[in-house]
Amino acid sequence: MTVDRNSLQFNDESGSAGEPETANLSQQEGIRSRGQGSRIASAVLSPAVQLWLRSQVQQVDELKVKIEGSDRQIFTGTIPKVTAGAIGAVYRGLHLTEVAIEGTGIRVNLGQVIKGQPLRLLESFPIFGVLRLIQADLNASLKAPLLADALSEFLWPLLPIVDRGQPLKLQNSQIVIDTGLLTLSAVILRADGTEIPFVLRTGLRMASSHELMFEEPELEISKQLNSNILNSFKIDFGPEVEIEELILNPGEIVCRGGIRVLP
Repeated sequence: MTVDRNSLQFNDESGSAGEPETANLSQQEGIRSRGQGSRIASAVLSPAVQLWLRSQVQQVDELKVKIEGSDRQIFTGTIPKVTAGAIGAVYRGLHLTEVAIEGTGIRVNLGQVIKGQPLRLLESFPIFGVLRLIQADLNASLKAPLLADALSEFLWPLLPIVDRGQPLKLQNSQIVIDTGLLTLSAVILRADGTEIPFVLRTGLRMASSHELMFEEPELEISKQLNSNILNSFKIDFGPEVEIEELILNPGEIVCRGGIRVLP
């Protein structure tokens, strides 16, 4: 199959017998499959992988998985390559518009899977992924504790009016995505019940393969006419993250890159 890194559309071409179709995720020249894959072992493993993926999300509109490798490789629990794509997935309250991933060099407990045990990773492995997130899904995700807590932690040192020593409580958080720019509007709920609206605008771009740069953040509090320009700053995701491209278009974010998955 071809893994198209410039497209998140599912590939409707049929795969080998016993293998579900998958997302189409590669560079324009493509990464071509060099074999037809296992027609026996993958008939067992592909459903197990798909079942495991479905168990990790709250909901998903469309999910496709394809496993590549010989019977000999897969029977020993080694999977040379897995490609998977999902549309409308919700993971821990995070709404993912479209996501497609490719993992290589995967080792699993296939012997136990054949006996009816759950699929389990035995070693860490690298994946490449493409994520598309539209504005509506991003705002729906702001209600999830995972993202809401991360947003509060991110904003706490930037806002001069928060109650120091108290967790930052936000209401009505909304983000607008524009070309290279994010605009966050929200209301701070202080301990005394006071509600303080604010708007934060910031440029966002890659600073390196594992760093994002927030450029010239501009903070407007309580709809004042004057704004406070803050210093630009970086967020470092660590050496195991490799961001290849980050695109902010009106109403959507597209990110391409890789990460190492731990068992």
